[in-house]
Amino acid sequence: MSESSELTVRLTKATVPVPPPAPEREPGHEAVPSSEAEVEADEPSEGAGPEAVEEPPAADRSAGRRRLKAALWPPRLSRGQLVVALLLFSLGLGLAIQVRSTNDHHNQLRGARQEDLVRILDELDSRQQRLQQEKAELEQSLGKLENSSNQAKEAQEQTRKKMTELGVLAGTVKATGPGIVLTVDDPQGQVKADMLLDTLQELRAAGAEAIQINDVRVVVNTYFTDLSGGGVQIDGKKVSQPYRFTVVGNPQDLTPALNIPGGVVRTLESHQARATIAQQQKVVVDALVDLKTPQYAKPASK
Repeated sequence: MSESSELTVRLTKATVPVPPPAPEREPGHEAVPSSEAEVEADEPSEGAGPEAVEEPPAADRSAGRRRLKAALWPPRLSRGQLVVALLLFSLGLGLAIQVRSTNDHHNQLRGARQEDLVRILDELDSRQQRLQQEKAELEQSLGKLENSSNQAKEAQEQTRKKMTELGVLAGTVKATGPGIVLTVDDPQGQVKADMLLDTLQELRAAGAEAIQINDVRVVVNTYFTDLSGGGVQIDGKKVSQPYRFTVVGNPQDLTPALNIPGGVVRTLESHQARATIAQQQKVVVDALVDLKTPQYAKPASK
């Protein structure tokens, strides 16, 4: 080998690093894998100072809750929001009351007997017929006024006729026509003012146009009171039994309305009173009332 070859071999051996010898293991100890060592190195050691994660103290958390609660309650509402809330509440309450009253009315009709339903239908039919008749009369009066050559005279005639009709309703004019006479005998004195009022209301609902009880004319402001010693007062006048209702109206409507099951006649009989109904083709209601000028009520302009 030449000198140049030996020099090259020496330089190559000198530049190759020689690995250090592996440390000797002590008996009973095993080497830890590099992955576990890295995991242990990543975990914070106990008692680490500034690098450890600190939780906020309990006082700060409770203070935060209090601030959140104070921000949410009580709610801060403006005047407009409060007015809208009250209107919505009133609307909802009104709708609830209306629905409940409608359901109650339907439940009453659903539980009514067949005789009561028939009576209600008859009363509705009678009321519809009266309204149709009144409408026809008004249309006839309007036609006469429009077609009459002397409209002033025709208007005066219709005015006098209307005054007479209103006088019958007000009790200032006598009334006659078909109707009934209802006589209530009360030997035990069990009939009270409210029973007479119920009888009057039933007659009005059945289409009575003029009513007289004994010698007292019944008008729109008639009232009934019980006397302390027994008996009843009508419009401040004492009325003794037997109570006699003289009624102008359709007998075929008035009689069934009083005789329905659970109606006026049955109620009076349950209080040891006797009710007798007589239908007549002509009855006379001749008791009158004094027309009083209203103290407070005045005609309202349109």
